[in-house]
Amino acid sequence: SGNSGGPLFDMNGDVIGINTAILGRSGSIGIGFSIPSNSAKIVIDQLIEFGETKRGWLGVRIQEVTQEIADIEKLDKPRGALVASVAENSPSEKAGIKSGDIILEFNGEPINEMKELPMIVAKTAVGKNVEVKIWRDKKEISKTVLLGRLETSEDFKASKEPEPTLKETEIENLKITVRKLNDEDIKTRGLPNQTTGLVITKIANDSPLIKSLAVNSIIIEAQKRKVRNENDLNQAIKEVMSSNQKTILLAIYNTENQRRYIGVKLD
Repeated sequence: SGNSGGPLFDMNGDVIGINTAILGRSGSIGIGFSIPSNSAKIVIDQLIEFGETKRGWLGVRIQEVTQEIADIEKLDKPRGALVASVAENSPSEKAGIKSGDIILEFNGEPINEMKELPMIVAKTAVGKNVEVKIWRDKKEISKTVLLGRLETSEDFKASKEPEPTLKETEIENLKITVRKLNDEDIKTRGLPNQTTGLVITKIANDSPLIKSLAVNSIIIEAQKRKVRNENDLNQAIKEVMSSNQKTILLAIYNTENQRRYIGVKLD
């Protein structure tokens, strides 16, 4: 019922979108939502040609490039899409794209904001060789990716965390308490077998991580180096504190088992 799926016209009678939903108390009067016609046209063309949709697949999980991360990476301003993780056997992995890379341009289109990349990838032809410009080690390089087809898959699932069984250590500069990641953690959370890191067990109210992380998050890298124990993390903090940068780059698994990067300012 209603006009969901029907055309949205402008004052000239041209179709400018497809109606999808309405926000209002009565169900007939309110704020309407529509898919732009340009987005719909891509799908329509594919349905006509193939009888189904074929969306491009890069095989990366991305996140926003914050000002802190841009400063750490010596990028002129926050832009692009930061690669948080790369799927195994994905087009990105085969092309040599790595976690920590920042995608600046895809198929000739600049990526000004992270949210632009998925739409650009999805509309790019499957099986096409695409040039991808990335920022790595504080310089721009190019990779060629053979674009795959998006397949349905489940996201990583969070599961109940095991009770702490190992010695806990306080990381003074971050005002957190951590313990070493163990085999049971890896098995329970479904992490890659060779994962190393520190599980956060406590976060002080005045910690610089209080707004960005939660208890049971896992710190796996500091300054793009693996964290195997508290000494690795403290050494990275010491190096940053002795420099003029004062912001440390951490790679983490959050409580939903999503790999992400965060920039943390140190006092």
